[in-house]
Amino acid sequence: MADNSSGKVTGELAALDFAAVSPEEFARIVQGLSAKQLAEVMHGELRARVLGEVFGRMKQQFRPEAAGALTALIRWKITGDTEVVYETSIADGTCTVGEGRSDAEPRTTLVMADVEFLKLVSGNGNPITMFMMRKLKVAGDVGLASGLTRYFDIPKA
Repeated sequence: MADNSSGKVTGELAALDFAAVSPEEFARIVQGLSAKQLAEVMHGELRARVLGEVFGRMKQQFRPEAAGALTALIRWKITGDTEVVYETSIADGTCTVGEGRSDAEPRTTLVMADVEFLKLVSGNGNPITMFMMRKLKVAGDVGLASGLTRYFDIPKA
């Protein structure tokens, strides 16, 4: 029996103005979709829009009081149709985000597929479980990686 709901979901998400979707609403959307549906959504232009919006909001979700004097470059490698790289730089109580790989050496690098990334940033996935199941790979400072969630307001569905 064919499942036609994925195409409908992809179409509905493609029509969304992601800039108008709150982090909590985004978390509910991710929570309501199966891994298969999430994977099907993360293709082409829609994938670029979703990743751009998520990384674009990191500055607003950043909690400088939690980061304190932390200085770190975090490299995110999101695998899927193609590998996409973003970098989050935390220094002097600020967070900056850029697309692409810089020449700087990251303190930690996180590698995960599209589905795991969406679950992680929407509060719908446990990073420790993902790491133990090898769905999230960490290179560099594992301690920093394990505490990253405390530096950002992670939405709850």
